[in-house]
Amino acid sequence: MKKLFTILTLFFMFSFGNADAQLKAGDKVPSFQLQDQDGQTFDINSVLGKQPLVIYFYPKDETGTCTKEACSFRDAYEDFTSRGAKVIGISGDDVASHKSFANHHKLPFTLLADTGNKVRKLFGVPKKLFIPGRVTYIVDKQGIVTYVFNNLSDGPRHVKEALAALEKMH
Repeated sequence: MKKLFTILTLFFMFSFGNADAQLKAGDKVPSFQLQDQDGQTFDINSVLGKQPLVIYFYPKDETGTCTKEACSFRDAYEDFTSRGAKVIGISGDDVASHKSFANHHKLPFTLLADTGNKVRKLFGVPKKLFIPGRVTYIVDKQGIVTYVFNNLSDGPRHVKEALAALEKMH
């Protein structure tokens, strides 16, 4: 019985993560630096105060739902830029994987390599079982999170939710 309890406890920990630690609307976006798909250091502080941000975390390059999500952001890219927003995708893949992914799908936005999942943890992005979560954060010019959308299975919906949240900011 004790063994079953331990297994169930671990299952729920891995399934739902620590939801209390996830950034929510009203929180300040944490400071971080990561390498982009070109191997350049991206510092979040270099864009804060200049424009709204759409920061989306996704599980893995070149997987079905992640590719649909990235291509949906690509297809709506002008809608984001016309609202003054910068789109940033983050996953645990490395720089070379991001470069290949961006080239393969003609992605015009920044992809950041969070190979140690440090930034994912800073944002408190939950896991589902062993799959890294899919969460989009809308951040205003002051660096405050204004909207969070968490949905692992519907990548393209993140684009619709992000655009709607940006509209409400104007």
